[in-house]
Amino acid sequence: MTPETLERSKTWLGQSDLRPTRQRLALAALLVGDGQDRHVTAEGLHDAVLATGDKVSLATVYNTLRAFCDAGLMQEVTVDGSRSYFDTRMDDHPHFYMEDAGHLTDAPRAGVDITALPDVPEGYEIAKVDVVIRLRRKG
Repeated sequence: MTPETLERSKTWLGQSDLRPTRQRLALAALLVGDGQDRHVTAEGLHDAVLATGDKVSLATVYNTLRAFCDAGLMQEVTVDGSRSYFDTRMDDHPHFYMEDAGHLTDAPRAGVDITALPDVPEGYEIAKVDVVIRLRRKG
């Protein structure tokens, strides 16, 4: 891990109350160490951390991603009932999901215009509106 990667990871974690443990720093380095936003699955991040030589269990990766979400460092994007991606970009933005490749990417905001939402049940408020545009190859 380069000094720049370590510093970015510590700064990112420092935005929360999470302690910068070895595992959290290792995962943060892969998520934000180069300054780019990421969309990852827990399994993909687990494979990436193992490739660096760090020993982190898949359960730890899941728990850490949930902790990062709970701390407001990233958000979970669910594309179907069994597949979640974790996004380091925290502003509200739409996504493209390529069904054939199982790949999630940011979509441009231009052209997405939500002008009305239904009334919500008594005692509830809208927490967030997710826009996932599912794509498949023609043919």
